[in-house]
Amino acid sequence: MNAPEPTDLLGEIYAQWIVEMTRYPDMSIELLRIIFDDWQRATAEPANVTYENTTVGDVPGIMAAPVDHDPDRILVLMHGGGFALGSAISHRKLAGHVASACRARAFVVDFSLAPEHPYPVARDEGLAVFNALVSAGHRPQDITLVGDSAGANLAISMTLRLLADGATPPGSVITMSPWLNMENNGATLESNDATDFLIAREGLQANIDRYLIAGASPTDPFVNPLYADLAGFPPLYICAGAVESLLDDAVQLHALAEKAGVDVTFVVSDDMQHVYPFLAGNHPQADAEIAAIGDWYRAKSTLHVSA
Repeated sequence: MNAPEPTDLLGEIYAQWIVEMTRYPDMSIELLRIIFDDWQRATAEPANVTYENTTVGDVPGIMAAPVDHDPDRILVLMHGGGFALGSAISHRKLAGHVASACRARAFVVDFSLAPEHPYPVARDEGLAVFNALVSAGHRPQDITLVGDSAGANLAISMTLRLLADGATPPGSVITMSPWLNMENNGATLESNDATDFLIAREGLQANIDRYLIAGASPTDPFVNPLYADLAGFPPLYICAGAVESLLDDAVQLHALAEKAGVDVTFVVSDDMQHVYPFLAGNHPQADAEIAAIGDWYRAKSTLHVSA
């Protein structure tokens, strides 16, 4: 059976990447990083958002600030890219759309990448940002961690680390197409292989090997949150595309959260690819999803007003 043709810009971009990576299988990690910064091409420029290259807690990134943002509330966005690719640049416009929907600033963390900086460097740099915001006067409950794909793994791991250390966790966590299973054996890796234009088991394993090069176990709960106890976890939002190969990770995370009594919302969008909110401004389902994230975020934020 032939694979379906892409029906949106994100699918087209993913299909183009796969063609080039197949044509040049020995492509360097440096060149892959340049290619993956093209992720932003799927996203329209958000209106009324300013950007600043800055540092928080000595960690570089880009601060996206909608004109109508609440200065007390901030999102910390951990970008996707398999822990080895992606950047604040690739995710700048996505952050602007999410920040606008939430009416909060968003700091896109330009964390150090694997394999040069394997686990737990990226997670700990994200925590340095979180702790610096708290030290600057932000209440933890007014900080929300956001992550897509591998960045969702980092956002969840950061929260688990804070809980394990007895620290106050963020007010909420938002995940888009989370990649959590470092054993690389999720059910939809097979069942959705023909419909996912980006994710393949071999590519995931290459990124796992880069991320865990220092010897961390793929079943360590801070590496693979599907082995974690989510008791005490803050409100959690999960969205994923119905045709993507990592859908099983989102399904399992939802079940794990429900088992632990977490306030969790789970959305699966028909016919959508991996991290489909990247289509913000260019596709109605992406726009609807980002609007839903904003509604959810503001509803959860009101719970902390008098806390």
